[in-house]
Amino acid sequence: CAHNRHCIFGEIANGIMIPNEIGAIIDKWWNKLPQKFPPVEIDYCVIMPNHFHGIIVIGEKEAGIKAGAHAGVPLQKIIQWFKTMTTNDHIKWKKQNRTPRSSGGLWQRNYYEHIIRKEEDLYNTRKYITENALKWHLDSEFPKN
Repeated sequence: CAHNRHCIFGEIANGIMIPNEIGAIIDKWWNKLPQKFPPVEIDYCVIMPNHFHGIIVIGEKEAGIKAGAHAGVPLQKIIQWFKTMTTNDHIKWKKQNRTPRSSGGLWQRNYYEHIIRKEEDLYNTRKYITENALKWHLDSEFPKN
């Protein structure tokens, strides 16, 4: 989630997420995860106005589900790098656009993680991610909720 759940990554229009420049920063660094962490593969993701969902596969995939150990790359390290890189680019963007720097940073302190172990769980998680923008008005992260 964005710091204080502010809607700073873009907006939803007719059930479609339209990322802004900050949303583009998130997309850029998400797509660089496999280069930085070679055992990592990225799967479905969605940038929402004030949060982000993504599936990270660590290690080898077998029928879409992670197989075996995590190949020595802790998820915490991956997320820390992702948050650091997006925050650094966000700060540069603010300086270039002469936008006042807000206190607290880009992201909230923690993050939610869920280990996907079964094909059905992978299907349901992908479906949730795919439909997230369509159901934005029902989402607990929606500002009016």
